Amino acid sequence: MTKPFETRSSFPTSIGALTRRAALPLVAALALAGCGSLGTSSSKPAGGADIHVMTSGGFTAAYNDLRPEFERSTGRSVKTAYGASMGNAEDSIPSRLARNEPADVVILARPALDALVAEGKVVPGSQVDLVRSAIGFAVRKGAPKPDISTVDALKRTLIAAPSIAYSASASGTYYETELLKKLGIEDQVKPKSKRILSERVGTVVARGDAALGLQQVSELLPIAGIDYIGPLPAEVQRVTVFSAGIATASKQPDAARQLIRYLNSPAAAPTIAKTGLEPLTAR
Repeated sequence: MTKPFETRSSFPTSIGALTRRAALPLVAALALAGCGSLGTSSSKPAGGADIHVMTSGGFTAAYNDLRPEFERSTGRSVKTAYGASMGNAEDSIPSRLARNEPADVVILARPALDALVAEGKVVPGSQVDLVRSAIGFAVRKGAPKPDISTVDALKRTLIAAPSIAYSASASGTYYETELLKKLGIEDQVKPKSKRILSERVGTVVARGDAALGLQQVSELLPIAGIDYIGPLPAEVQRVTVFSAGIATASKQPDAARQLIRYLNSPAAAPTIAKTGLEPLTAR
């Protein structure tokens, strides 16, 4: 049984399928210019106070590509803090909010976002689903690529791997609490698996500290020094929705809404798709 907002579905299993959408820079510019209060009636952006964003790794690559156009078109500067969706690592989003670090927009796995709403850290009803994200595997660049194309092949690969790195966020939580149990290999595989805090799994694999790495596909693709193998088989895949919300402590709630509208706009969709995510564009 899947968890709320985390489903097995027809999410594309080939990243190439996500990258064939053409970029639409003119459409992006028009969308920013006409997205409600996103711009002003004059040709010069009004600007304003900084917008503070906290984002988890799953949406980071897309966010980093989209942020400059938002800043250019609105005249606003966006300050960013990065961290895991969950957990008690010092730089996780829950830990940052607990320390009252400045935040206007938070972007993280939907279940974790809803937990922050329940804790009074995020405004109820401000949640907007941005993307769907699948889990994949990678090896060090140039290393043999093991077979993970079927559930049986995945089991053999995990049993044979000398070491496995997984994240401390949504994908890693699924791996350590559900996936290994489903596969019936928890006792064999978990002792050689390492939970990675405050670092990308791909970076650990790239320097040779783990033979195999599991994380959100969008977090693996940008890392130099690794080769992406592919996604989990559909039968055991866990697709996570990453969503944005407005922090209750936000000093710029209107600007926060502007940014969320842009990230959820049709203009942003091609850029998002290039990073290995499925956009959940506002209709």
